Amino acid sequence: MEETKVYDSEEFQKAYIADTLKEVASLLEERGYHPVNQIVGYLMSGDPGYISNHKGARKKILKFDRAQLLEVLVSEFLEK
Repeated sequence: MEETKVYDSEEFQKAYIADTLKEVASLLEERGYHPVNQIVGYLMSGDPGYISNHKGARKKILKFDRAQLLEVLVSEFLEK
């Protein structure tokens, strides 16, 4: 019999946010924008206009609170 696996929902959420950020960055780049500048502009100002509507990028990033996005970015940076 297999053991029951325990999953940490916080880890799933962080992975989902990280994947979304990567996808949004890719979509911004596809559209000709510099993704780092655009995402930083959004995070600092709160203005979603920094994120293109191209293929739903704005809608994807707006699913999360800016504090959540920053938490994932900083934790990813510090863990490497």
